[in-house]
Amino acid sequence: MYKQRIRLSLISLLVILSLVLSACAGAGQPAAPAEQPAQEAAPAAEAITPAEEAAAEEAPLGASLIGTIEGPDIITDASQFPTEFADAPMLAEKVTAGELPPVAERLPVPSDLLVIQPLKEIGKYGGTWHRGFTGPGDGQNGHRVAGGDRFVFWDADEFPKVVPNLAKGWEISEDGTQITLFLREGTKWSDGEPFTANDAMFWYEHMYQNAELVPVRSAFFNTDEGAKMEMVDDYTIKFSFPFANSLFLEVLGSSVNVFGGHAIMGATAMGGYAPAHYMQQFHPDFVEQAALDELVKQEGFDNWVNLFKDKNTWARNPDLPTLTPWKTVNPITTDNWVLERNPYYYGVDTAGNQLPYIDRISMTLAENLEVLNLRAIAGEYDYQSRHISLSNLPVLLENAEQGNYTIHLDPAQHGADAGMQVNLSYEADAEIAKWLHTTDFRRALSLGINRNKINEITFLGIGKPGSAVVAESSPFSPGPEYRTLWAPAEGDFEQANQMLDALGLTEKDAEGFRLRTDNGERLVITMPSIPAFIQFTQIGELIKEDWAQIGIFLNVVEQERTLTENQRQANELQIFFWQNDGTDELYLYPYHALPVANTSGTGPAIGDWYASGGTAGIEPTDPKVKEVLDLFSQGLKGTPEERVTFGKEFWKIITD
Repeated sequence: MYKQRIRLSLISLLVILSLVLSACAGAGQPAAPAEQPAQEAAPAAEAITPAEEAAAEEAPLGASLIGTIEGPDIITDASQFPTEFADAPMLAEKVTAGELPPVAERLPVPSDLLVIQPLKEIGKYGGTWHRGFTGPGDGQNGHRVAGGDRFVFWDADEFPKVVPNLAKGWEISEDGTQITLFLREGTKWSDGEPFTANDAMFWYEHMYQNAELVPVRSAFFNTDEGAKMEMVDDYTIKFSFPFANSLFLEVLGSSVNVFGGHAIMGATAMGGYAPAHYMQQFHPDFVEQAALDELVKQEGFDNWVNLFKDKNTWARNPDLPTLTPWKTVNPITTDNWVLERNPYYYGVDTAGNQLPYIDRISMTLAENLEVLNLRAIAGEYDYQSRHISLSNLPVLLENAEQGNYTIHLDPAQHGADAGMQVNLSYEADAEIAKWLHTTDFRRALSLGINRNKINEITFLGIGKPGSAVVAESSPFSPGPEYRTLWAPAEGDFEQANQMLDALGLTEKDAEGFRLRTDNGERLVITMPSIPAFIQFTQIGELIKEDWAQIGIFLNVVEQERTLTENQRQANELQIFFWQNDGTDELYLYPYHALPVANTSGTGPAIGDWYASGGTAGIEPTDPKVKEVLDLFSQGLKGTPEERVTFGKEFWKIITD
């Protein structure tokens, strides 16, 4: 019997610890295709001292469940590559029936294989991995576990070191201005068609440089500043820059918008490559306009751009060829999002078994977080690393044996698992915009939050209350004193009230809420909450209670994720309430901390201004905003040492 694991991803308001509760499963049932290693003998139990026992009793519930980062190894020495191969029984049956070529013909040439050493042991083929998802906006739910199609991987043990993935290797010129990638010869799309540098050039020439598909280019690959991509041969592509780009390999390994991989970024026409042989039929460079217009009409779209992006969306289009280990066979727009193994996946384990091990992933739609959590407690999921609420930890632990699962908590460095991103480009309501753009108003709002209360109620005391600054273990941390800057654990309501009074917000209604200075009505701040990951709505209501003590009325509106993200991109939100994830490596995923794109909650229209070089969006009026954006631009082109120096400086500015 296979024991499930629930790995709770615990996310806390302005906390340093990210807890991920997730249920993990052994989905494979058939016999292993290679010999299994012998089980090691269990170590002898060690005596526990009274002091250790007392410390364990005083520790917050679940503190002992926090683990460390682990990951498999990528084998790069071709002399260690397997020479014989096996595939899953479901694919072997298709080979026998003549529906698929033999596994050796579906893999890259032997010297160009992606060979992965499993973390623990050679796996078993078969089975279905059961998970839950929350709707069409939850695409990352599948990508995080079934994606992995970027040019390079991160090394799990030596961040920020990168290791081969789609690219088997690379060369960097002596002056650092050119990076050449060598692709794996013989890699195939999930429909059996070859993947070559032509697919990268199709993306670069017909997608990335098409102003309708990509109106604003990325700061990470700014063609307006001279960045370019060219094809050397069928399996070699070269990137060139007008400066020494020491960050670019890390960019290729991260989920930034431009080279984040086809699966996650195809919906926005980003990603670094696309299946040219399939996507050409939806592009005006390859189809007569009249025929394309008719296709747009038949498919129910209003223009070819929306048709193209929909067809290039990994989670929505089962016909889309992919390079990921699993591909969508039932789309995310249904009640059961199903992914099935890719018969042409280019990776094998060290025993020569084509990966992945598990046949399919089945994600069932949960109407809300409560339903998803109840299903996890009932043991219906095999591994669920999203949407499990930390506040449910006691009942999860209580039912672990009956539900046949285990629970693990994962740490993180990004500083805030529930953070309020104030929109510095908001304009829709001039009175509200005036206050959101006022530094002391934002400081007062931060002082008016009792983070200890939120930590105890929502995060069972495991989180670390404070500002959204990165963890002290991050090289970009400006110092421990920034954890409490404008963010004392229990708040400072007296100071917050004094600051709001000093700003002129002295008039109040009968219930004690401050009045607008333009029309005398109640000043209302609106903040949407997304029912995902953690209890954002519950946390929002706790903040609403706190802000009532400083005379600010907070309107918390729970709504669907896609709607909220669309409102953010349209610059309609006053506050975007979400995680701060990714900002522990601010140069690779800055969007939750810096307004560098229209996906930045801190100023989406400023993000358009920055990304367009000032030709679109809204120019920031606060000189501090321009200062951090300038530091970011310098860091993108600087040395690793300069990036650390700049990073510490803009964390000081952001936190203040």
